[in-house]
Amino acid sequence: MTRPKQILLVTGMSGAGKSTVLRTLEDLGWEVADNLPLLLLDSLLDTAPAAGAQGDDRPLALGIGARTRGFDAESIVRRIKNLREEHGHDIGTLYLDCSGVELDRRYSETRRRHPLAQDRPAGDGIARERELLAPLRRWANRLIDTTALSANELAQQIRHSFSGDGLGEPTLSVMSFGFARGVPPNADLMFDMRFLRNPHWVDSLRPGTGRDADVSAYIADDPAYADALARIEDLLLLLLPRYRAEGKSYVTIAFGCTGGRHRSVHVAERVAARLRDDGFSPTVTHRDLQTAPQDSLEGSPAAR
Repeated sequence: MTRPKQILLVTGMSGAGKSTVLRTLEDLGWEVADNLPLLLLDSLLDTAPAAGAQGDDRPLALGIGARTRGFDAESIVRRIKNLREEHGHDIGTLYLDCSGVELDRRYSETRRRHPLAQDRPAGDGIARERELLAPLRRWANRLIDTTALSANELAQQIRHSFSGDGLGEPTLSVMSFGFARGVPPNADLMFDMRFLRNPHWVDSLRPGTGRDADVSAYIADDPAYADALARIEDLLLLLLPRYRAEGKSYVTIAFGCTGGRHRSVHVAERVAARLRDDGFSPTVTHRDLQTAPQDSLEGSPAAR
């Protein structure tokens, strides 16, 4: 038979976005099967397509989780190793993680019951599922933490990572955030931009964001700005080709300031533009751009 060029097992915490990922892959032309009984996995991979069937070599995505019939994480890991080593399948594992607090919020918002806690609080099911899936999380060669991602943002990452044009290239994301709301858990490289002067303390600039020209000009006028940004950009241009050569699938670069509305937003936009000029294709997200200001936590320059 003609084997799929690529096989991807999509797994992770219930509520972390598996359905979104599978729908997006299907839109990209992948063949998709969700909750396939694991006893049928070998049969699926060994069955020749019908004569004239479309997409004999289409990439194949298989959704599996704790609800899948015959689920045993250790057994799945052994089967993946066997499919790779004994049968030569190009098979990867994408694990979707999410914080317990966020998963609890999502279940409460949708009023759905957790599949492993039908008659108990969702938190009990979340804890049990995390324990059951631990071997798969350790084994996965790609992990996405969806705690801070909307469904649209997750779909965008999947499209960029698995579309035909992006295969073989690491998915590159540049983001801004505010330290007041915690650091992004999935950042590979993180830069603290709180050393730059803060537009929050200028009355005319406070309502704006790092996307506004007057705010950007104020930040760029900091005496340390030009040298710091040049060094950061040079470091990234050194590291990113090495990540690519090492086969790293996903790189997230995060810039933080106190509130996540001014300095970090400006720097994320500037660095992303520089990376595009050098042939990269980053996506840009601003996690805290629409949130209430938190810069008073930093204290005004006069107070310091």
